[in-house]
Amino acid sequence: MSENGLSTPNGTAEVSDASLTWLGRLAIAGFVAVAIAVVWFSNLLLTERYTILTRNRAEVRQALYAGNLISELQRNSIVPLLLSRDPVLASALSTDDYVTTSQHLITYVDEIGAASLLLLDESGRVVAATDRAELGRNGRLSPYFVDALRSNDTTFKAAKLESGAYEFTYARRIEVGGVLAGVIVVEVDLAKFETQWASISDAVLVVNSEGDIILSTEPKWRARKEAEALEVRDAPTAIERALRATSEWSNPAPEVYLGGEAVMRLESRIPFRGWRMASFTTYTSVRERVNGVLALEIMGFAILLSLGFYLTSRRAVSRAGLFQRESAELRQLNTRLQREISERKRAEKNLEVAEQTLAQSSKLAVLGEMSAAVSHELNQPLAAMKTYLAGAKLLLQRKRPDEALASFGRVDDLIERMAAITKQLKSYARKGSEHLEPIDLRDCVNAAMSMMEPQMRQRAVEITRTLPPEPVVVDGDRVRLEQVLVNLLRNAFDAGKTAPDPQIDIIVAGGAHASVSVRDNGSGIEDLDTLFEPFYTTKAPGDGVGLGLAISSGIVTELGGRLTAHNRPSGGAVFEMILPLSKQDEDEGTTDMRAAE
Repeated sequence: MSENGLSTPNGTAEVSDASLTWLGRLAIAGFVAVAIAVVWFSNLLLTERYTILTRNRAEVRQALYAGNLISELQRNSIVPLLLSRDPVLASALSTDDYVTTSQHLITYVDEIGAASLLLLDESGRVVAATDRAELGRNGRLSPYFVDALRSNDTTFKAAKLESGAYEFTYARRIEVGGVLAGVIVVEVDLAKFETQWASISDAVLVVNSEGDIILSTEPKWRARKEAEALEVRDAPTAIERALRATSEWSNPAPEVYLGGEAVMRLESRIPFRGWRMASFTTYTSVRERVNGVLALEIMGFAILLSLGFYLTSRRAVSRAGLFQRESAELRQLNTRLQREISERKRAEKNLEVAEQTLAQSSKLAVLGEMSAAVSHELNQPLAAMKTYLAGAKLLLQRKRPDEALASFGRVDDLIERMAAITKQLKSYARKGSEHLEPIDLRDCVNAAMSMMEPQMRQRAVEITRTLPPEPVVVDGDRVRLEQVLVNLLRNAFDAGKTAPDPQIDIIVAGGAHASVSVRDNGSGIEDLDTLFEPFYTTKAPGDGVGLGLAISSGIVTELGGRLTAHNRPSGGAVFEMILPLSKQDEDEGTTDMRAAE
């Protein structure tokens, strides 16, 4: 500054730079303050929101658990009444013949879904049981036996075992001719729910009317009071391990502390003998969600702050140096682009050659598939023709020309079918059908059975047909539908070769859609995933090429339906063809309804 008090140019520049420095610092401080305020309020709001969401989900899960528990108890409560009227059990108790009684109970236990079944005579001795180790045990002093003798209705008992677990049973007395003959006992399998509940992070327990824990995800809690169970610290469970990672400051007003950590406790009443259910849910998921959102917010503020520093630093970069770098980058980019263009041209030429080779291979594959399909589809009519011709020859030798003419008529029908199949296979590559007409599935089943009749006569196969009294009409091609049914019947026939008493069930059903089920009692299907793929077969060489199910699946799909397969629990396989009902029938049904209105 000069002696007259005026500022020099250098002094003015220094003051301006200092002002800009202070303004920048104030801006950064204000930005950081705003970021902290946003993160703080976001934490409060999100914690409250996700806590409510977690509570709602826990309430829904608890309601689902209680509903499953009640459903299991109600389903098993009617079993003693039904078994008490079982003539086999009543006869065994009357005659003291229990040779097949245990096996009879074993056949019921899988269908009922109970843990076990017991049959006690009037003295309390176990005479039949699904667990053969129980046979001969004296259960005269068992609570369920005593309660059943005192009541004329089904009784329920939750008895504590020596292991600490509880046994839940329904019991009912069996009377023959108005005289006590024995007691039937059904043990309810409630332990499976403990296994299901233990697969999640929540701790769940069920308390009876006396306040004792009868079901729990933690075995050490059983037979204790809830307050006493929460003090058990040995062998930390999954919920206690999760609690160690929970941040205490995020938990709003915890209901209870488990292992020194805050958890959310929910309780609901089970409408059964005063039972109650309680669950303990950690705040881990709440903290994880809140932390995820807060991390995104902090990252966003950090990016904005970094961007501000980056833009500020960019002002100090020389424009000349920027232009030079951009020019060098453009030259390098141009060189890489030229190399990429050359490589793409070479790749396009190689791709063109590969496409030509693939097209030729596809033609050969299609030719082989069609040849195999023709051989497969004509094998059935040819086998039937051979049988009919042999029968006609025998009938002519026995001077029965009328019956021989009938066999020749069937041969003529098979020849027409072969022509239709050949025509259909020639158009197999085309998508969809040329003409669809209303067809009764019952007629298709009868025609397919007639086709398979010669083969069925060769072996003693029991065939059961279940057809509805009213027509089941679909839009389709009769020849193609019969082709699908013949393939399914032949597969069922071949699968029955391994069964001592082969049996085939054919069920036709209507309703919202039309369905045809073909069931067998063979060995079942090993690989369901690749069952409908072309050329997949489990038959010996010469018995099939693996195209029947692939073609059948394609036909059903083109008609707007689906062909499925699964194994039966009792053994064997089930093929089900589902098709939409005929549009003509649906329109007529709608018209009739409108007319009725």
